[in-house]
Amino acid sequence: MNIVHEEGRSGGRYVASVEGHEAEMTYSRTSPRLIIIDHTGVPDALRGQGVGQALAAHAVEEARRSNWKIIPLCPFFKAQAARHTDWRDVISG
Repeated sequence: MNIVHEEGRSGGRYVASVEGHEAEMTYSRTSPRLIIIDHTGVPDALRGQGVGQALAAHAVEEARRSNWKIIPLCPFFKAQAARHTDWRDVISG
């Protein structure tokens, strides 16, 4: 699965394109070292295929690579962060 990172001045999104469908995880940047993941959207056609999980894992890896923290506001991402105790190094709050 190919995940693309799109970034603007105050935030961005991770986009996964699968079988002609697009899923996304959006975030707002509060500082150079802190983002708030606020939304995950996966079309019905992709549900149950691990696309949301892949987006979440990608965001965690980006945070590790770029040395920033994530505030999990999105209910999906927050639930994933609670399940993945190995993500605690990048989760804030």
